[in-house]
Amino acid sequence: MQTQDVSVRQSTRKKIHLSTEDQIFYTIINILTAVITISIIFPLMHIVAASFSDPAAVSAGKVIIWPVGFSLEGYQAVFSNKSILTGYANTIFYTVAGTMVNVAMTAMAAYALSRKNVPFMNSIMFMFTFTMMFGAGMVPNFIIMGKYHLLNTRLVMIIPGAIGVQNLIITRTFFRNIPEELLEAARIDGCSDAKYFFSILLPLSKAVLAVITLYYAVGHWNAYFDAFLYLNDRKLYPLQIFLQEILLASNVVDPDPDAAEEMRKLFNLLKYCLIVVSSVPILCFYPFIQKYFVKGVMIGSIKG
Repeated sequence: MQTQDVSVRQSTRKKIHLSTEDQIFYTIINILTAVITISIIFPLMHIVAASFSDPAAVSAGKVIIWPVGFSLEGYQAVFSNKSILTGYANTIFYTVAGTMVNVAMTAMAAYALSRKNVPFMNSIMFMFTFTMMFGAGMVPNFIIMGKYHLLNTRLVMIIPGAIGVQNLIITRTFFRNIPEELLEAARIDGCSDAKYFFSILLPLSKAVLAVITLYYAVGHWNAYFDAFLYLNDRKLYPLQIFLQEILLASNVVDPDPDAAEEMRKLFNLLKYCLIVVSSVPILCFYPFIQKYFVKGVMIGSIKG
C-alpha cells in the first residue's frame, strides 16, 4: 500500500509542469531575493570584518568582507571602559523587565478590547489610536515624569511605554480571530475569564506574543533618548549612553599630528566595534522566535 502511495506521488509530481510565464516569474523572484539577501549580508560581513581588522587597514579602506591585519584593538578599547559592564547590566534589566511588563499589559488590554460586549470599546480604541498621531511633546513629558517622581529611576525606562498601540492593535486583531465558540465551550465547563485567558488563549497565541516580544525587546535594547532625558545617575545609564561616550571621546582632536592620526584611525575602527557590541546580543535573540515571526505578523494584520 505504501509503495502504491509513493508511486502515485511520484507520478503526480512528474505531471506538474510550470508554464513559461511561471518560470520567468520564479526566476525573477529568485534573482531579486538573491540581490536583497546579498545587499543585507554584505554590509554585516563588512562591519564584522572591519571590527577585527587593523585600524590602519580600516582607515585606508582595505577591508571588504574579511579582516585585514587581524586585531582586537577596537574591542580592547571598548571593554577597557569599566562602564561597559554596568551599561550591559542595566540594558539587560531594562530589556527583560520592560518587555515582561509590555507583553503582560498589551495582552491583557488586547483581550479586554477584543471582546465585542465591552462597553465603549470604540471610544477606548479611539483614545489609544489618538496617541499614535498626537503626542504631548518633550517638555510636557518631562514635567509628567517629574510629577510622578520617575526621574532618575529605573521605572522611567519601563513604565511610560508600557503599551505600544501598534502592538496592541496586532494582538487585539489576533485575539478576535480566535473563534468565540472556544470561549463558550470553556464557560460551559465552568471556566472563568481569567482561567480562559491564561490557560487557553495565551497558549494559542504564541505566534503573536513572540512577535510583540521581539518588537518590545528591540525597542528597550536600543533605548537611548529617554535615558538621555530622564537619567543623570551613571549607575542607571543603559549601554547606548556609554557607547556614545566612548565614540565621542575617541573623536577628540589632539594637537600632536601623529597622535591625532592614531586617534582618527581608532575612531574609524571603534565605529564598527560599537555596532557589533550593541547589536550582536539582540540578534542572538531573534532565531529563537523566528519561526513565529511571519505567522504572528500576518495573522494579526488580516482583519480589523
